[in-house]
Amino acid sequence: MQDIRKQNVYDLAQERLRVIFQNFDNIYISFSGGKDSGVLLNLCIDYIRKHNLKRKIGVFHMDYEIQYNMTIDYVERTFKENQDILDIYHVCVPFRVTTCTSMYEDYWRPWDEDKKAVWVRQKPERAMTLHEFPFYTTDMWDYDFQMEFAQWLHKNKKATRTCCLVGIRTQESHNRWRAIYRKTKERYANYLWSTQITEGVYNLYPIFDWKTTDIWVANGKFKWDYNHLYDLYYQAGISLDRQRVASPFICEAIESLSLYRVIDPDMWGRMIGRVNGVNFSGIYGKTGAMGRDEIHLPKGYTWKSFTEFLLSTLPEHTRNRYRKKLETSIRFWKNKGGVLSDEVIQKLRERNIPIQVGESTNYKTDKKPVRMDYLDDIDIAEFKEIPTYKRMCICILRNDHVCKYMGFALTKEETLMKNMALKQYGKIFKDE
Repeated sequence: MQDIRKQNVYDLAQERLRVIFQNFDNIYISFSGGKDSGVLLNLCIDYIRKHNLKRKIGVFHMDYEIQYNMTIDYVERTFKENQDILDIYHVCVPFRVTTCTSMYEDYWRPWDEDKKAVWVRQKPERAMTLHEFPFYTTDMWDYDFQMEFAQWLHKNKKATRTCCLVGIRTQESHNRWRAIYRKTKERYANYLWSTQITEGVYNLYPIFDWKTTDIWVANGKFKWDYNHLYDLYYQAGISLDRQRVASPFICEAIESLSLYRVIDPDMWGRMIGRVNGVNFSGIYGKTGAMGRDEIHLPKGYTWKSFTEFLLSTLPEHTRNRYRKKLETSIRFWKNKGGVLSDEVIQKLRERNIPIQVGESTNYKTDKKPVRMDYLDDIDIAEFKEIPTYKRMCICILRNDHVCKYMGFALTKEETLMKNMALKQYGKIFKDE
């Protein structure tokens, strides 16, 4: 094999595709219409045509109903131009999708039949609906659907080995870096860029080591089609981390929600009547009113008392959800402790903050476990690592129902991962 030190990311991707097409009888790609999944799909299309492979590749597109029209056009254009080698799974299903636009609702449903009168567009003719997926339930989140779809397709194709190609890159976020490098996961043939989902089913990440510049160089060099929404983003001076084509209502996208008003005014006019809180979020999503930019404590309040005030303004079910998260976090830091670096520990000691530092932790890290009470606020660069009532206020202002800003994961997601682990290793536990 060629020395990988002399290979560029394109060469490495070609080598990975060779492994994939030789070892998997069922291959499909998760295609959102964004720049990363678009390049990955083009890599696969070119590979099939260049090597004259007598096979098709599946394309799994989760249609969230509300998308930029330029994204919709790009997806349809890609399907039409490559229909000879694509098996298309254009999914329009009313699964739950997280929203941070409203204090009243923590999710919305695209293609909800009960809301058909206010759909922002008509369902595509080739769309696959909930009736075609026997595993669908009304409690299912979009990420649940992705997991179940992989297993459904594997069985439906009667495949020996199935892989879903995912266009994630470690440069994009720490969570994506962890998806690749965490040591606890099962891999395919010990390849770093793979994750086992269940027996015979894998997620593979062929462009995990690409940079953003690599994406655009490839589009230019090979004259690949792409979502021209990015041209408008670039011309408008939008930073790379805000150039999103995914669901517009997740917390990470709220700051750029107002762009719909300028880029796609017709879609904006329809979406503000479709999902609760969209207009308010579009106006104030970049301000302190929604926990962005710089937020100021009202006169006469502490961050703890301001937390209580904010909670008192919420509907009961929303208030109780936040209280439960806060109580869980307080107990965690008081009884178990979070892991902090020696540098952060020293900063806490210099400020005479009472802490109890342990020597070791079950987490795979060099950091040390630190037990402490909740603070009102703290002025250090590592603010997001420290338990404070100010962080709780930010979660409430952002309508961050799952408190991701405080480090919480989705409870449903954690339960799903636990159940998968128990299912996979249950026999081992019983034998012991």
